[in-house]
Amino acid sequence: MSDALQWGGRFSEPPDPALLQFGSSLEEDLVLAPFDLQCSAAHVTALEEGGILAHADASALRGALQTVATEIQTGAFAAFARATHAEDVHGAIDARVRELARAAGESLHAGRSRNDQVATTLLLYCADRAAKGKRLSAQIAQTLVSQAREHLAAETVLAATTHWQPAQPVLLAFWLSAAAEPFLREARRFGNVRTDAMRSCPLGSGAVAGSSLPLGREAAARELGFTMPARNAMDAIGNRDAALDAAHAFVRSLANASRICEELILWCTPAFGYARLSDAASTGSSLMPQKRNPDPFELVRGTASSLNGHYAGAVGSICGVALSYHRDLQVTKAAIIAICERGYAALDAFARALSHLQFDGTRMSAQAGAGYTVATDVADALIATGIPAREAHARVGAEVLASERSGNLPAWPDARASVRGKATIGSTNPLMVAQTLESLQAEIAQVRE
Repeated sequence: MSDALQWGGRFSEPPDPALLQFGSSLEEDLVLAPFDLQCSAAHVTALEEGGILAHADASALRGALQTVATEIQTGAFAAFARATHAEDVHGAIDARVRELARAAGESLHAGRSRNDQVATTLLLYCADRAAKGKRLSAQIAQTLVSQAREHLAAETVLAATTHWQPAQPVLLAFWLSAAAEPFLREARRFGNVRTDAMRSCPLGSGAVAGSSLPLGREAAARELGFTMPARNAMDAIGNRDAALDAAHAFVRSLANASRICEELILWCTPAFGYARLSDAASTGSSLMPQKRNPDPFELVRGTASSLNGHYAGAVGSICGVALSYHRDLQVTKAAIIAICERGYAALDAFARALSHLQFDGTRMSAQAGAGYTVATDVADALIATGIPAREAHARVGAEVLASERSGNLPAWPDARASVRGKATIGSTNPLMVAQTLESLQAEIAQVRE
């Protein structure tokens, strides 16, 4: 039996190498290594607090864990883990600690199962990624608000669309604040995910029933930053709710990013010409010398769709799993890690691409009134004189039809007059947009705290 395996005493023959490799999650797990070290250090505290581990042995184990931490940073540990053919990162760390701490290393796994170890490590990982997702979401919201303030001062207007048809004039600052809103929601969502992940600590739950050893579970939970030890061992080791919530937060944030990307991709085409992505963020064609492609936005859009499918798979992988641990949860873990890692990378790319984006306010404003976008304002003006809404709608529609047939444009207000004329809270009126931006800025500061 391989020394990296944490089992084998009751087996009479070695494992089939192909099946062992099939069951290995090492490559997916390597990203969890720093969090497994935290978990292992806290377990040392639990063992020492329970009188199971002498102080000298505890010190030796902590020293070995610190050495492994350095090896993780340098990349040496990944090479060691692959060379041992360990089933997962947890077994690889255990093997390396036994190598370093010698006799003391044999006690690291006392009272602990990979079941509670995996559950705890995954929660620590998800809490970390949720905190990073929160910071990145707030950064995206800040970029959009800063751009909005710049264009509010210029009163840049554009023709907002519904069904991709010209609808009504709005301020570009209004569009940008609309794009910022969901990322504040996502920042709050990520914050809630982190709080939930760090509420209940599975460490010390064992394989399914808890431990007969007097582990210091409360001390371990405190050391890791959890609110309390999990109160039911069977639930704790199979619970993946917070981990799925972390994955879902990335899926949701990318769905919102993808919607914005869809519009920006079109705005970057010569047909629109509303926006331009700098050379530093664009890519070219291997055949067509003239091409400038907004690839980051396209990749974010594609990633959003892909991870949505991954998330459905992650949820599906637990649907047939009974209480406690079953190996299906390894598939769930791999999907969650893939979503969080790729999701964060895509969000980071979206944030970077936004900082390379320039808007053509002159072109936007020149096109803002095209397509009879102020028709609703004309109808509203008729309603304000006492004409019934249906009649006003019909009159203005007939005027549009006559104009299309004759080619003579009606003498209607311009786009800026339209946005200035809005009177409701939350509208595109410049004063309302200024208030919205102040409120958004205050919320961003609060989230960042």
